[in-house]
Amino acid sequence: MLSSKVAENRNLGDKSHKKTTHVFVFLEIFAREGGIQSYVQDIFRAYGGLSQVYQAEVFLLRDSPNCSNPFESQNLKFHYFQNQSSQIGRIKMAAALLKCLLQNRPQQVFCGHINLALLIQTLCQPLGIPYTVLTYGKEVWEPLKNPERRALVSAAGIWTISRYSRDRACAANGLDPNKIQMLPCAIDGDKFTPGAKQPELVEKYGLANAKVLMTVARLWSGDIYKGVDVTIRALPQIAQVFPQVKYLVIGRGDDQPRLAQLAKDLGVSNRVVFAGFVPTEELMEHYRLADAYIMPSQEGFGIVYLEAMACGVPVLSGDDDGSADPLQDGKLGWRVPHRNPDAVATACREILQGNDQRCHGQWLREEAIAIFGIDALQKQLLSILNSSGSRL
Repeated sequence: MLSSKVAENRNLGDKSHKKTTHVFVFLEIFAREGGIQSYVQDIFRAYGGLSQVYQAEVFLLRDSPNCSNPFESQNLKFHYFQNQSSQIGRIKMAAALLKCLLQNRPQQVFCGHINLALLIQTLCQPLGIPYTVLTYGKEVWEPLKNPERRALVSAAGIWTISRYSRDRACAANGLDPNKIQMLPCAIDGDKFTPGAKQPELVEKYGLANAKVLMTVARLWSGDIYKGVDVTIRALPQIAQVFPQVKYLVIGRGDDQPRLAQLAKDLGVSNRVVFAGFVPTEELMEHYRLADAYIMPSQEGFGIVYLEAMACGVPVLSGDDDGSADPLQDGKLGWRVPHRNPDAVATACREILQGNDQRCHGQWLREEAIAIFGIDALQKQLLSILNSSGSRL
C-alpha cells in the first residue's frame, strides 16, 4: 500500500504535470530468473502503483506473449519480440520501437541493458528524445567497446543499484558521476517473512539440531566470487566452537563437483548440504532454515542479503562490493574480506553466538524494509521520474 506521502505526491503530480509517456526496452524479464530480472520486476511493481499520469510502453526482446505477466495494466503496455532468429527479433523490435517513438514522442526512453544502448541511441538521438540507461553490475565494470561507451556517455541519465557499481562504472568508462542516479534493489516484506523451520525441510536436508549457515548462489565455475568455497574452508574453525554446524548451499552449476571435493578434502563433507535449484516461491521457507546467511562475495548489490534480512536472518558479506548498501556499511550485518576463510570463520562464530544487535531478527527485518521495501523504491522512482521530467 502506498504511504500517505507517496499518495500526496501522486496527487500533486496529477495536478502539476501533463500526461507523459515513458518507453522501457529490455532484453527479457520473464524468460528466465536472475538478479536483473528480479530488479526490473520490482521497478514495474513500483511503477504500476504510481499515478495514471505515468503511462509506459515496454518492449521485450526475448520474452514471448505466452509468459506470465502480472504487470500488464492501463499504464503499462507490453510488446514481445521473442523469435527463433535473434536477428529477426531485434529487427522487428527496432521497427516497432521506432514507430512508437514517432507516434508518441515519449518524454523519456529507458534502456534496460548496455547491450541495447547503441540501438536506443541510434533511434532516439535523431528524434531529440532523451534516453536513460539502466545498469546493474559487472556488465559496466570493465571498459566497454567504443560504440557502447559512447551510447552510455551520450545518455541523458544513468541508473544504477549501488555506490559500488556507480564508482566502478565511472572509473572504467569515464562517466560523469553526477549523471548517475541511484535506484537500489528492493525487498517485498510481504513475500519474505520470518517463521519457524519447516520440519519437512529440516528432515529433507538432515538439519536436526544443527546451526545452519546458508548461501543462495549460482554454482558456476565463472562465479567463484560468490565465496561458497571460502565458507567451506571456514567450516573446520566454526565447527570447533559449534560442533553441530552445517552449511546449506542452494543453487546449481558446473562448479559443484569442485566444491564437493573441497569439502571432502577438508573433512567437512558431512557438514555441507547441496540442495540444488530451489524455485523463487520456495526460497522463503529455505531462508527460515538458516541461523545465518553467509556470502563473502563481490556483488553489484546483493538482493539475497535483503531477502535473508526480511526473514529475520543475520547476514555476512564481503567488504569491497555493492553489499555495503544493503548492509548499510555494516550497520545491518557483518562485512569481511571476501577471500579470507579466517575472517569468515570469526564472523560466523560471532553471528551464531547471537549477542549482537545485528542478530535480532525483528529489528533487522524492520530496518531492511524501511530502507529497501517496495514503498521506499516507489518513492525513489517517483522522485527520479519527476526530476527527469523537470530537466527536459
